[in-house]
Amino acid sequence: MDGTARAQEVDEYFSAVALSLRRTAYLIVWEWHTAEDMVQTTFVKLYLAWPRISKDGLDAYTRRTLINVCLSYLRKHRREMVSDELPDGSVGLTSSDLDLTRALKSLPPQQRAVIVLRYLDDLSVADVAVALGVAQGTVKSQTARALQSLRALMPQLQLDDEVTR
Repeated sequence: MDGTARAQEVDEYFSAVALSLRRTAYLIVWEWHTAEDMVQTTFVKLYLAWPRISKDGLDAYTRRTLINVCLSYLRKHRREMVSDELPDGSVGLTSSDLDLTRALKSLPPQQRAVIVLRYLDDLSVADVAVALGVAQGTVKSQTARALQSLRALMPQLQLDDEVTR
């Protein structure tokens, strides 16, 4: 495949999935500009690997690459910013939205990724395991720990006890 055809295929794929990937990245790194960078980095890697990727496994490969890029970024850029003021992007959010945002932000990156993939991207345990490169049992235990933490922070949430679906 020549470079022009590859670029066109990657561009079409990017147009189809970029918004979803950007949302997923944001929910892991909690900064829109960083999420955009993570998606761009993912697509650079995707472009380079394009000839080797099975089209049946393209979504899984892309998701795993994005998660790896996000978690790698978080490992390298550990920092916490404490503020009493709400960010500009919070206008229009309800207090329960803000509580959930704070609760998700309090989770360790791996647990946050599991919750985002399981409940916001609606992936199965098996798909999350593939995306993160871990065993299904790890996904289940990380989900259970994350839900336990979220319940403690937000007792008003009715979180599903089933973590194995």
